[in-house]
Amino acid sequence: IPVRTEYGKMVRRAFIPEENSKLLSSDYSQIELRVFAHFSKVPELINSFVNGKDIHTTTAMDIFKVPSLGVTKNMRRQAKAVNFGILYGISSYGLSEDLGIPVKEAKEFINKYFETYPGVKDYMNKEIADATKDGYVKTIMNRKRIIEELNSSNYNVRSMGERMALNTPIQGSASDILKKAMVEIYDVFEKNNMKSKMLLQVHDELIFNVYNDEIDRVKKIVHDIMTNVFELSVPLEVDIETGNNWYEA
Repeated sequence: IPVRTEYGKMVRRAFIPEENSKLLSSDYSQIELRVFAHFSKVPELINSFVNGKDIHTTTAMDIFKVPSLGVTKNMRRQAKAVNFGILYGISSYGLSEDLGIPVKEAKEFINKYFETYPGVKDYMNKEIADATKDGYVKTIMNRKRIIEELNSSNYNVRSMGERMALNTPIQGSASDILKKAMVEIYDVFEKNNMKSKMLLQVHDELIFNVYNDEIDRVKKIVHDIMTNVFELSVPLEVDIETGNNWYEA
C-alpha cells in the first residue's frame, strides 16, 4: 500500500478501525541501520545512535567534513542513500540511479564513505569471506540461510550471493526482533484480556485496532516491549501514532 503518492494516501484513508477505536501505528526507527551498527561495531555509527543523533546528518557531516548546520538537504539525501545502499550491497551504478548523478560521482561517493568508515568495509569483507567458507549466514537469533550462489563460477550470480550474505543477517535480524516483539505483545494482550488487537505487520511497522479506553495502556505496552525486546549495542527506538484511519496513523 503506497504512502507517498496522493493516490496512496487516498487508499490508506479507506482502512478504518472498529467503532470506539483508533488505528495505532508503531514503527521501528531505522531498525536495519541500528542492527548494522550492532553487527559492524563501527564506533561512529554506534555513537550516533547512542547519542540520539540523526544518522544521515551525522554521515553527511563526516563525509563532507561540515558542521551540522552546514548539512544541506541534498547532502543528507545523498548520505541517506549510501547508508541504506550499503546494507543492500549497492553498486555505484545503483547509487547513481537513486541519486540521479553520474556513475563516476557515485563511485567516488561510495569510496569516500568507506574511507570515512573503514570499519564498514572490514565488516563487509569478513561477512562475505565467512559466508563463502561456511556456505551460509545467520541472523541474530540464529536463523540460517544457505547461500549456494557464493560458489558460482558466474560473476553476476556470485555478486548476487555476496549481496545476500551482507543483507540477510541485517534484514533477517530486524525481522527476528519484530517477530519476537509481536509474540510478546500478543501474550500481554491475552494475559490482560485486552479488547484491542494487533492487525498487521508492514515491514518494520505494526498496526493495531485500539479501543479508545485502552489507548494509553496499549501505547505503553507496545513501546516498552518493542524497545526492550532485544538488547543491541545501540538503543531500539519506536515511533507511535494514532488516527481515525491508516493514513492519519
